[in-house]
Amino acid sequence: METMKPKSATINRSKKLAKKFQKVISLKSASKIASNNGICMLNSHHKVKEDHFTDGKHEENRARNRAVMEALIARLFAGVTTIKASYAELQMAQHPYNNDSIQASDKAVVDELRAISELKRKFLKKELDLSPQVTIMLAEIQEQQSIMKTYEITIKRLQSEVDVRDSNISSLKKTLEERIAFNRSLEKKLNASGALSIFETLKLSALNPTHFVHFLHHALRSIRGFVKVMIAEMESAHWDLEAAVKFIHPNAVFSKPSHRSYAFESFVCITMFEGFNYPNFSVPDNPLQKNQNTQNLCFEKFKKLKSLNPKQYLAHNPNSSFARFLKSKYLQVVHAKMECSLFGNLNQRKLVNSGGYPDSAFFTAFAEMAKRVWTLHWLAMSFQEDVTIFQVKNNSRFSEVYMESVTEEPVSSSGESSDPSSGELRVVFTVVPGFKIGKTVLQSQVYLSLVDSPGSR
Repeated sequence: METMKPKSATINRSKKLAKKFQKVISLKSASKIASNNGICMLNSHHKVKEDHFTDGKHEENRARNRAVMEALIARLFAGVTTIKASYAELQMAQHPYNNDSIQASDKAVVDELRAISELKRKFLKKELDLSPQVTIMLAEIQEQQSIMKTYEITIKRLQSEVDVRDSNISSLKKTLEERIAFNRSLEKKLNASGALSIFETLKLSALNPTHFVHFLHHALRSIRGFVKVMIAEMESAHWDLEAAVKFIHPNAVFSKPSHRSYAFESFVCITMFEGFNYPNFSVPDNPLQKNQNTQNLCFEKFKKLKSLNPKQYLAHNPNSSFARFLKSKYLQVVHAKMECSLFGNLNQRKLVNSGGYPDSAFFTAFAEMAKRVWTLHWLAMSFQEDVTIFQVKNNSRFSEVYMESVTEEPVSSSGESSDPSSGELRVVFTVVPGFKIGKTVLQSQVYLSLVDSPGSR
């Protein structure tokens, strides 16, 4: 028999079960909420920390990679500089050939190429184990050493070129000195035998203008020789040659600097030949009456003087007419201010004035020139016909009968060589005076300029 419980008891029991169930649901919800708000929050916080750590590590790796790449590039540049220096040394060792230096340079190039090749291999395989700071420092040291090596090689090469040029200059100077000495010896032999040999057996009866022309050229060579010595002394004394030329011929224009020597030659010739028409270069109280005896006497003087050493002759004949002639011409050609400027004193002038003869190359050249002019004078006095000297006036028209140009081409008013057909030739100045032997004319040597003709303007 089923026992019936009261309805109130059943309701109470149901309420208790509902409360328990609600508690269970509440606990689960709380646990879920706690799970969502607690554990999830903790997990989320932990993830943020991991992201910060990853970003920091990534930045550090990027900085290190950048440093490694900079070190690698620095090392490569240092290697290239080393190869450049070694190659320069290799080239330097070719001339002159140095086998040891070539081998060492070649080995240095090969070693550096191998080192660069090894760097490439490690880079491609990502096996670079460089210490950036140390590598950059070593690369800088290597590059500086290579640059210094290149500079040293360049200095050696330049020094080698300087040595070669110095050697060439010394060789050329030696060759020049040898040729000058040879020319001098040849000139002496020519003057001693060849040039004057025709006068050895010459008789007065056979004398003609050709002999005068021959000895005139002999005298002019000594004049030009003295002019060269004088110009060399002026240059050594730092003279303004242009100003000196302007003093002699103020209006002269030259196409070449070398033509200035004609102005000095003109001055010396005019001075040395002044008075040539008169016996002993001075106006006589009574005109010289030419006859066979006087001609013979003059011709003998010529033959005696033509081959003598002037300084030896002066030493034995200090009061001779030639000694007086030399003294007079020296004082005219070599002005006191000029001598003081060239030599720093007037010792040579004082010695010449007192009857002595300086032992200098300058005076020796002058004495030789004076002797030849003096000897030419006695040859002129030996002719039966009168031998006279003439000089062309400046700005005179050129005449082929009385003149010849000392240059191949005339000079225009602007100082440039010109075609003679484009204007009128005028005499700038006389370089060497002309001579007349009876009716025979020996042309004067002149420096010409070209004046524009009216039709050419």
